[in-house]
Amino acid sequence: MGKTLLLTGYPGCGKTTIIRKVVTQLGDRAGGFYTEEISGPGGRKGFQLITLDGKEVVLAHKDFRGKAHPCVGRYGVDVQALERVGVAALQRAIQAGQIIIVDEIGKMELFSAAFSNVVMQAILGPNPVVGSIVLKPDPRADTFKRLAQVTVWEVIPRNRDALPDQIIAWLRTV
Repeated sequence: MGKTLLLTGYPGCGKTTIIRKVVTQLGDRAGGFYTEEISGPGGRKGFQLITLDGKEVVLAHKDFRGKAHPCVGRYGVDVQALERVGVAALQRAIQAGQIIIVDEIGKMELFSAAFSNVVMQAILGPNPVVGSIVLKPDPRADTFKRLAQVTVWEVIPRNRDALPDQIIAWLRTV
């Protein structure tokens, strides 16, 4: 068993909810970030990144356009914001020896080489990592899934409610 646990599953299956429950139990032993939908009139507008030490930034938004914002579906991604806030949070967690939380390793985040590099550093380093990763095949994400240090659990309705406690138990073994 590796020392990195990545949750995967279809969009909306509960990966972020599970990670947030785990973060609540871990308290200040964890560092890193999670993502949340930005909703408004007419539905989802984008995604924000929230660090475990309280910083927030818009990661992707339907109004982001232009060369500075590569697109995933209808959302433009602010790669600089990801690097300034998300990558920095992961680096702080690594340096502090915390359990590293990374929600999520997906198409938006993988536009950033700095993000990919810090995730690889975390996985290959001494700290436990708990995160989520895109389910659909993606060459960049699949690189992480294939690492010997990585265990992947799929979130489905049948196991979703039990997973936060199972992750805490898993962390006691690494």
